[in-house]
Amino acid sequence: MCVSGGLDSKTITKKLVEEGVKVVCFSADLGQPDEPDIGNIAKKMEPCGAETVLVDLKPQIADACLEVVKADARYDGGYWNTTGIGRAVTVKGLIGAMKERGIEVLAHGATGRGNDQMRFERYTRSLAPEMDVYAPWRDPNLLEEFPGRTEMANYLSQFGIPAVVGMKKRYSTDANMAGLSHEAEDLESLETPCVIVDPTMGVWPQEAPEKEESVVIQYAAGRPVEINGEPVDSVHAMMLANEIGGRNGVGMKNALENRIIGTKGRGVYESPGMELLSQGLQHILQATLDRRSRSLYASMGSFIAEQIYDGRYFDLATRAARSSIDSLTANANGRVTLRLYKGNLLFESMTELTASLYNEADSSMEASDGFDPASSQGYAEIISVEALALAKAGHFESEA
Repeated sequence: MCVSGGLDSKTITKKLVEEGVKVVCFSADLGQPDEPDIGNIAKKMEPCGAETVLVDLKPQIADACLEVVKADARYDGGYWNTTGIGRAVTVKGLIGAMKERGIEVLAHGATGRGNDQMRFERYTRSLAPEMDVYAPWRDPNLLEEFPGRTEMANYLSQFGIPAVVGMKKRYSTDANMAGLSHEAEDLESLETPCVIVDPTMGVWPQEAPEKEESVVIQYAAGRPVEINGEPVDSVHAMMLANEIGGRNGVGMKNALENRIIGTKGRGVYESPGMELLSQGLQHILQATLDRRSRSLYASMGSFIAEQIYDGRYFDLATRAARSSIDSLTANANGRVTLRLYKGNLLFESMTELTASLYNEADSSMEASDGFDPASSQGYAEIISVEALALAKAGHFESEA
């Protein structure tokens, strides 16, 4: 059983245990910024009568984050799909731990209305086709017995298990090292401003410091290897970028996304580290990729984003697209300095580029030893041949 330690997880676990099902609970440590002590999940689940196994997947989620950044794989509305990539890492990591214990059925608490049910289902079928999947919140009997949080709390209270319903939250949150997704409740109304969300990883731009902050990021083959002169691995890169970007109000996004099941959903997202690291990389790619390669890069990134959203991160097509991204970013090496100010990322400088196509002399509008403007005459005449032919054939609307 995949659990979070919340009311749903405790209710389902206890119900299955009472019905004689052998349950082992699993939870992923994804560096959740809203969970100061991941061990609390096991403590919360302990009264339910099932063992809880915590699986450390921080290196895996950090590595996945940097792969997504490398591809600039933003989803519908231009936001970083932090929950989508988190589900790919979670299911793969937990399936491995489940197999070690001989688990044959993966159960998850995703609702029957959203995207996560599809992601859990598809990743399990893809990575462990021999395992069955049980989705309690698509079980008619459970839905009838537990139509709401009050019924769940009342059920648990029979066994002396703490379950405080509390006041209705203004929105729900899903978190991991990549960022946080806030949705549902008050956010379902388009008349609700996005600033009702209280950021966990940082602040809203208007609450950021009045002073600018500069950050220097060194990239090698499209991945950050140094931040402010400090060597970083995947986890350290994400943690440090989240900290720097967060305190400067970077990476806050409101989006209306197209869900897998065909409906639209509104969410408020925070992903300061991914936004910061991506912006630096994009400056390097603008210098190192030619026009057609840049177009292919954008196409592959968009495709990968949709694959992640749809629960297809491990599909052959996704792997092929990621291989393309690896080729396109192989020469994305350099040092970028950005200036952060109230949610903005301003270019300051770029040095140590090993494969730059930019030639200052060729680009100059002034007289220089670079490209000779007179050389353009022949090319201008050649492309005019087609334009003239089209005009004579009446392919353009007359201005008369």
